[in-house]
Amino acid sequence: MIVAFNIPGQPVAKGRPKFARRGAHVVAYTPQKTASYENLVKMAATQAMAGIEPTAGPVALSLTLDLQIPASWSKKRRALAVAGGIAATKKPDADNVLKGIKDGCNGIIWRDDAQVVRIMIEKRYSETPGALIEVMAMSGEAA
Repeated sequence: MIVAFNIPGQPVAKGRPKFARRGAHVVAYTPQKTASYENLVKMAATQAMAGIEPTAGPVALSLTLDLQIPASWSKKRRALAVAGGIAATKKPDADNVLKGIKDGCNGIIWRDDAQVVRIMIEKRYSETPGALIEVMAMSGEAA
């Protein structure tokens, strides 16, 4: 295991870039919600690595995404969701959350997110939303 850490709060999917006209030019920018979540990931990853250099080899990434249970659900339905009886098939999409987390870890846990060669993602409902990130070193050398 290289590192494991938690990111508190509802996981955020990486948004598509937005475009705006600035005079005669069109500029692309990252949506504020996405940028804020990536900064939260960077802070948590930096704290977890505690001065350790980013790895240069291949890594496996495990994500456990704990999603907020909708407030409109009954106590019975909430209890069933926490017990795993209701699958978290609503947004955010797991692959879009993965993109934001991988980008946030660039240069901190690994040099580039292309080093991630194995991914395991679990989405579930929880009373305390957040994301658990676990990074493991893989055997073999980088190409």
